[in-house]
Amino acid sequence: MRKQLWIPLVLFLFIYSLSIMIQEESITIALTEKNESPSWSHLFGTDWLGRDMFLRTLEGIQLSVTIGFVTALLSTTLGFFLSFIASIHSVLDHIVSWLIDLFLSLPHLITLILISFVLGGGFRGVVIGLMLTHWPVITRVLRAEWLQIQEMPYVQMSKQLGKGFWWRTKHHFLPHLLPQMMVGFTLIFPHAILHEAAITFLGFGLSAEEPAIGVILSESMQYLSSGMWWLAFFPGVTLLVMVVLFQWFANTWKHYIERDRSYETYFNN
Repeated sequence: MRKQLWIPLVLFLFIYSLSIMIQEESITIALTEKNESPSWSHLFGTDWLGRDMFLRTLEGIQLSVTIGFVTALLSTTLGFFLSFIASIHSVLDHIVSWLIDLFLSLPHLITLILISFVLGGGFRGVVIGLMLTHWPVITRVLRAEWLQIQEMPYVQMSKQLGKGFWWRTKHHFLPHLLPQMMVGFTLIFPHAILHEAAITFLGFGLSAEEPAIGVILSESMQYLSSGMWWLAFFPGVTLLVMVVLFQWFANTWKHYIERDRSYETYFNN
């Protein structure tokens, strides 16, 4: 189990580390090498300006992963905050439940496009749009867990013994909700990456000056009919590999957290 858990994470971090090492100055225009097919000197070929597609792809991966990480962190934090508010009073719980149902009833991608468009696109607009469309699911899970823990006998006993709300939150709620938040983070992360690439490809996300995978794929569409398949193939496959690796890690991590390990403690003792 541990090997299955670490293999995808190490591969993911290795590719991301390569992308961090890429300097924007290293991606230069070389018109004498434009539109070259993949070779040993240019693994992913070159584009219509002679720029190395391998370096451009890695730079785009870095931006996509950063957006996915920030979005997953903000969505999980917002979900925990709203589930905390819902636990304070029944009126607040009804308001949070209504907001969850409202956002879940809206078309996901269309809502994301509208929010990003209203905010002017760019990094800030995309992150806020992704956050506002990914918080309802994790909030619904955390709210249900919080309400369930409130009715547990040991929590009720702590309340009867005079323990305050903040003490119960620190000692009872947080230890139980933290694994759920970690799983929610790992599940939101790959979805945010794909959705960012999708709206950027459609022209509602990051600007054309940004080194994003969605921008690369959008630009390559007009050259595919000329036989330059590598302009879209390698960036798309690299993005897919990164998402699959992290999804593999997320599913393994989820099973590792949820399984009963009491028998392991018994045999180890």
